[in-house]
Amino acid sequence: MVPFKAPVDDILFSLRHVADAARLPSYDDELTEGIVSHFASFAEGVIAPLDESGDAQGCRLENGRVRMPDGFGDAFAQLVEGGWQGLTAPEEFGGMAADHVTAACVSEIFSGANHSLQMVCNLVPGAISTLMRFGSDDQKAAYVPPLAEGRWLATMCLTEPGAGSDLGRVRTKAVKDGDHWAITGEKIFISGGDQDMSEGIFHLVLARTGAMEDGVKGLSLFLCLSENDGVRNDITVTRIEEKLGLHASPTCQMAFDGARAELLGQEGKGLMAMFTMMNHARLDVSLQGVAHASRAHQIASTYAAERTQGRKKDGSVAVLSDHADVRRMLDTQRALALGARAMCHLTMVEMDLNARPALVDFLTPVCKVFCTEAGTASADLGMQVLGGYGYLTEYRVSQTWRDARITSIYEGANGIHHLTTATRGLKMPGAGDAFADLIGELTKGADVLQVLEIWKSQRAKLEASDDPAELAHGFGELTGDLFYRAVWAKLAASGDAEMQRLNDRVQARPLPVRV
Repeated sequence: MVPFKAPVDDILFSLRHVADAARLPSYDDELTEGIVSHFASFAEGVIAPLDESGDAQGCRLENGRVRMPDGFGDAFAQLVEGGWQGLTAPEEFGGMAADHVTAACVSEIFSGANHSLQMVCNLVPGAISTLMRFGSDDQKAAYVPPLAEGRWLATMCLTEPGAGSDLGRVRTKAVKDGDHWAITGEKIFISGGDQDMSEGIFHLVLARTGAMEDGVKGLSLFLCLSENDGVRNDITVTRIEEKLGLHASPTCQMAFDGARAELLGQEGKGLMAMFTMMNHARLDVSLQGVAHASRAHQIASTYAAERTQGRKKDGSVAVLSDHADVRRMLDTQRALALGARAMCHLTMVEMDLNARPALVDFLTPVCKVFCTEAGTASADLGMQVLGGYGYLTEYRVSQTWRDARITSIYEGANGIHHLTTATRGLKMPGAGDAFADLIGELTKGADVLQVLEIWKSQRAKLEASDDPAELAHGFGELTGDLFYRAVWAKLAASGDAEMQRLNDRVQARPLPVRV
């Protein structure tokens, strides 16, 4: 087994040389380096060692309650003691008020060390952001502190049987009950729907306050606690899903039977409020893909440097990495991890600058698709480099593949994000032009600018089409590829020899679609 090593140097390189995080007024490079390095040590020593055992043991449902794998509760207690759950929460509510870019770096390391535990813990920042934007003063005062302190964890309850991506079909009902609301219905695929690590759970629930024919306009967002004044709320975990990967993350099916809840934000505006949490989650999922791409390369490159195979031209013993095809696969993994990370960091910096919000809305689904597919592709290449050992569990690259595979599915299947890019993304005023401008800001390289012209041509073709859905996949793939090439040109401009060599490989790769 290759021990997990956090890619701290790569993360800082991306922030400094591509995302130019120093543009942010509140960004402190030295502080970020200190936070990231400190969390990396914690992740390597405490969180990562539980990844393999947690995968093997999994979660279990006992008497209606979820039990986490051995050691997870203690690791969470140490996470809480370090203040990590309140990293981005406002200081007035007990948080550290760190910027979102720094928090994204911590989140990537967390995912690489133990994706399952990260899944259960990392909906808290989005829940706090949602409360800060849509909650009343009383709600902020009551609910942000226990989230920031780590006494509560959070969930996002959207999906229902028959209502996955089509939220207009949500049937879970909320009715007024005196000063509160009562929620009745069933939710599925709820990450961390229950666990035995935190004192309580803060559920954000999308429920219908209007008629079915109102569609998404009849949906409202509610906060629903697992306990009220020490009494369990009327919420039952009916099963834990059996999954391909993320065995230590309990994916729950939950029944709400008149559960006590509070309205968060305005009635009928639930989807708008929930998107605050979903947008945070989609970039977080993008970084999960990055984390898996990086981890798979770490395992494969370590193995390839040690495993003897054949001989060199001079007759001396060769290792796997001496062979051209293995070097090709390792370079592809390395380039995917570095490039995908830079794409996320650029998007996060643009989000915090808030000067081009339409650009951020355009980039978010592009990152979600490209970065999650990069994670699975890198893990797949890792298995190929290791050969038969990659297909076994010993080196755990197979677990990386299993855990990475869900990222292309949850938080919106990637095909939906391609459609979003090709429709709503291009219809947002200035979004397409801002993306083209960003490519030009990243590089004036002839290779990238040639692809940009192809992209502009395909954009015009799509905008003139009567059925953009037919062209959405190809356009989405081309958009992600163009963004990837552009950030790589920026990486190479740093003057680093490895970056320049990998950039040559990236720019030489064929376009993902025929044009």
